Amino acid sequence: MSGPGVPATMRAAYVERLGAPEEIRVGELPVPAPGPTDVLVAVELVAANPVDTYVRSGRYRTPVPFPFVVGRDLVGTVIGAGPGAPFGPGDRVWANSLGHDGRQGSFAQYAVVPAERCYRVPEGADPALVVALAHPAATAYLGWFVHGGLRPGDVVYVGGGNGNVGSAAISMARRAGAWVVASARPADHGRCREAGAHAVVDFAATDLAERIGTAAPRAVDVFWDTSGHHDLDLAARVAAPGGRILLSAAQVDRPVLPVRELYTRDVSLRGFVISRATVAQLADAARLVGTMVADGGLGARISEVLPLDATAEMHARLEAGTVSGRVLLRP
Repeated sequence: MSGPGVPATMRAAYVERLGAPEEIRVGELPVPAPGPTDVLVAVELVAANPVDTYVRSGRYRTPVPFPFVVGRDLVGTVIGAGPGAPFGPGDRVWANSLGHDGRQGSFAQYAVVPAERCYRVPEGADPALVVALAHPAATAYLGWFVHGGLRPGDVVYVGGGNGNVGSAAISMARRAGAWVVASARPADHGRCREAGAHAVVDFAATDLAERIGTAAPRAVDVFWDTSGHHDLDLAARVAAPGGRILLSAAQVDRPVLPVRELYTRDVSLRGFVISRATVAQLADAARLVGTMVADGGLGARISEVLPLDATAEMHARLEAGTVSGRVLLRP
């Protein structure tokens, strides 16, 4: 798409083949044209996610058109729309499901977003906060309300409560009427309480099961270690009969599975990834995220805002596990 105010080319972070972070180039690509139900967004900020590295490296298999613009999330302003899109120029929007299933990514000055995957920024909301929450808060919604069967009055455990997904999960569970026990390093206990945890325990404690049992009013209905350090022995010890264990990340590929302790008490394991969420599920998540952003119910720890040229470096840091907080980039 070209026209008044829209150049023919744009700067983008892209790859021409799957591989290491060094494959990422930052250079000129044609500005994409929206289809009948798409919008063209002038991108203000994007957020870096570990899942971006899975797609770029080929670890997560999905159709990839080359040259492939990396990235999932964006916040920006609509500058063009197809006739079937319910948005118009000037609308402030965000998205969190680009760069997957044949869709180009977000790390560019302009991006085409299917209208059904595009959400309005709440009036007066900080765009940096919105894009920082786009991925982790939607993940928290999917964990609790699509896969976890969260109900008011449930007791939940959130491991990694100081992380991006963890803090959003705490806030959403508390809002839904659950009793929330979180774990984190002692230095991060205050952050977990600010997010809404009723109790916080030291994740490294040798008697963690006992501490969870003391902190909670009863056994845990939904156990979710958002950090991906899946201690299923711990989960089995603290889970209530009929409890649910959520799996959404994997620091350990093959943890010990205490089969007898789980099946004899009807405890189920429920794995999920945001990439498999339906359009309707993502839209439901976006509605709750927007509501909670508008009323101050969600926060995010933004550690850095970098230029687009830092994309390859950021991917390398994500893979090395040296990133703390949310890192945003400005195209």
